[in-house]
Amino acid sequence: MRVMQCMAGAEFGGAEAFFTRLVLALHRAGLDQRVILRGNPDREQQFADGGVAAQPLPFGGKLDLLTRFRLRQEISRYKPDVVLSWMNRAAAFCPRSRGRFVHCGRLGGYYDLKYYQTCDHLIGNTRGIVSYLVDQGWPADRAHYLPNFVSAAPAAPTPRRTLSTPEDGAVILALGRLHQNKAHDVLIQAMRRLPDVYLWLAGAGPLEDELRKQAVHFGVAPRIRFLGWQDNPAALYAAADLVVCPSRIEPLGNVVLEAWARHRPIVAAAAQGPEELIRDGENGLLVPVDDADALAAAINWVLANPETAQTLVRTAHNDYMSEFSEPVVARRYLEFFEAVAR
Repeated sequence: MRVMQCMAGAEFGGAEAFFTRLVLALHRAGLDQRVILRGNPDREQQFADGGVAAQPLPFGGKLDLLTRFRLRQEISRYKPDVVLSWMNRAAAFCPRSRGRFVHCGRLGGYYDLKYYQTCDHLIGNTRGIVSYLVDQGWPADRAHYLPNFVSAAPAAPTPRRTLSTPEDGAVILALGRLHQNKAHDVLIQAMRRLPDVYLWLAGAGPLEDELRKQAVHFGVAPRIRFLGWQDNPAALYAAADLVVCPSRIEPLGNVVLEAWARHRPIVAAAAQGPEELIRDGENGLLVPVDDADALAAAINWVLANPETAQTLVRTAHNDYMSEFSEPVVARRYLEFFEAVAR
């Protein structure tokens, strides 16, 4: 079985991080792979360290004929059984298979299917995305649910003193691009009702300056730490008391899975992905989207009820192990490749 994986993603992002994790996990599982990606030295080094060859290509605009030509060359040389394209741009650049290989597109969001016209099969990383594909007219027998997994490798907690945080202060952790969809502005508003809580905000994006100004406006800036993008946030999870996912739009919510894997309680806004994952009051807490008061109340409740919070954590970790751990998801991908390549 030969699988070529193509990713034309951004420098940072959840899909890009999972792409890297999955490629390396499938390599450890013994899969023969070829990786084509938009140039990214850090990602290329991760693959090299893991023993995976990665070929960078520009993946530019519509007039980028070089990438189209080189991608055809790589396919001709490698002769894959399956080409797995990640998100819109990579799928659109992939040539028609014409029976030479099976082309699969992997979607982590509710994307326009015009980019996937050359695909034979589509993968959604949530059941909601798969339902969307079918609603858009994609054949149900060629729409497949394959979840993400996250790393659970242990890490020593980040010392609070390194982030100017009192040892006895409660720490909540939020991660993700500083973008309107992620609703960090709602979390900053909620901080007004969390007077003894410190927020570690790990992420980068276009709204950073606006969020910093908002924190000053609401008088909570002294208790917020802007940490920038974190390639390996394991130590932050280990140090936090609680993880928060306030997103307005969140097709999946890797943050939820990370919290489950690392034995941390999670409070999330009821966007599409978190609502699919979380059974409110069983493996986490859900609050209405864009409701800063409800978000603050849920955070306060978790911090005030540590024994009940640990019950949520135990249930959540069991869910992670049974459906979202590396061995489970890697096996499902291998079984999928074998099935579609027959």
